[in-house]
Amino acid sequence: MPDRSHSAEALTELVLTLFRVNNATLVWGDRLVQPFGLTSARWQIMGAIAYAERPRTVAWLARDLGANRQNVQRIVNELEKDGLAGFVPNPHHKRAQLVVLTPSGRQAYERAVEVWYPAADELAKELKKEDLATALHVLNTLRGKLGAGNDGEDEAVI
Repeated sequence: MPDRSHSAEALTELVLTLFRVNNATLVWGDRLVQPFGLTSARWQIMGAIAYAERPRTVAWLARDLGANRQNVQRIVNELEKDGLAGFVPNPHHKRAQLVVLTPSGRQAYERAVEVWYPAADELAKELKKEDLATALHVLNTLRGKLGAGNDGEDEAVI
């Protein structure tokens, strides 16, 4: 077994905890948005669509989320089938259509956001603003290091 530094052991504990927190967050998020016909994965993609400055392609959404393009495509197709998202022509590319929320999709997304803020306030109780800022900094730094030189094909899976 190779020698491990204290930093490597601490990072290993952080990553294992991050996996557990991610799984718990997805289950919690699924329960939160289920009344609106959503899952955490659908809500995440709808958020990327909603926050984009203009309609984007599935590939762009996947890159923005750090997700696998095929999985994003599958979820966008499900959203379209359920009338929550749609495709519009892309003036810059014939085959790569742009993804938009339908009025029903926007309404479902906005209703989910409305329940998110009170739930987030409750979840954030007893957490210091400085600790949250430090955690965000560490996670953004790790994301930058892990994504450096990545061509997008082996990014995280939603």
